[in-house]
Amino acid sequence: MLGAEQRRERVDKVLARLLPDVSRATVQRWIEEGRVQVDGKPCRARDSVSAGSAIDVEAGPPPPSEADPDPSVVLEVCYEDAALLVVNKPAGLVVHPARGHRTGTLVNGLLARPGFSRALVDAEDEQGSLRPGIVHRIDKDTSGLLVVAKDERAREGLKQQLAQHTVERAYLALTVGTPVAGTIKTLHARDPKSRLRFTSRTSEGKPAVTHVRVLERLAGGRAAFVECRLETGRTHQIRVHLSEQRKTPLLADAVYGGRPSLGQDIAEIATALGRQALHAAVLGFVHPLSGQSLRFEAAPPADFSRALEALRGLS
Repeated sequence: MLGAEQRRERVDKVLARLLPDVSRATVQRWIEEGRVQVDGKPCRARDSVSAGSAIDVEAGPPPPSEADPDPSVVLEVCYEDAALLVVNKPAGLVVHPARGHRTGTLVNGLLARPGFSRALVDAEDEQGSLRPGIVHRIDKDTSGLLVVAKDERAREGLKQQLAQHTVERAYLALTVGTPVAGTIKTLHARDPKSRLRFTSRTSEGKPAVTHVRVLERLAGGRAAFVECRLETGRTHQIRVHLSEQRKTPLLADAVYGGRPSLGQDIAEIATALGRQALHAAVLGFVHPLSGQSLRFEAAPPADFSRALEALRGLS
């Protein structure tokens, strides 16, 4: 029974506060399943309760993921405990099942590991049944660090840090041309001309912020080794910002690279690389359960390093 201090408030908000280890989305699902009663009667999430109301809750099982375990997916795990793990994803590995990639993804590999549950589905995510534990993603052909939650508390804590832009994420990139260093701030939305692309040339969308630092000019300025730090993490954000806002697309970016005048020597390096030159090199965050500050670094993979050395040879 709610105490005298309880003001009139939605039942789902009250339960989310009283049950700190349960997300509001899960509470709403329990209500929809008829597992929550107010004063002995089923309720709706928007129904109000106040002082003296009696709330009965029957916790329900989480919905299972539609993804299947696949032990053939090899993962490089940089860190793991009971709540989360950090992986160094290779280029070419899709993060979660989607159209055209129902198996063989990072999620399929995670589900084959002990301690990673198919039941870790985020009810607030429309595609949650296919990506349990995933709180952020990197593109198929981008390599590097990714943190994955193993329980609901860790997932919600990591999501909060991402929403508050307190997660440290630094990427290494090779660009065609040398970008102007500094901060890029734009809106970010899906490109109305292509469902495969996003754009910063929009008057509507979500804020996107990328901090660009040139580490090394290459090939007489025709290319560069660049660090990009994310303040936000929109889909394809770095690729869009470098291409549209700096006119220096990622080397070998088939989607946003356009038709720059590379020169035959750089074009051959891009062809040998065969995927956008982007690597998630640094990932730092506060452990959502222990409060410990964690920071990880991963060196670029061999294909990225070969392309970098080849470009250095052109200088």
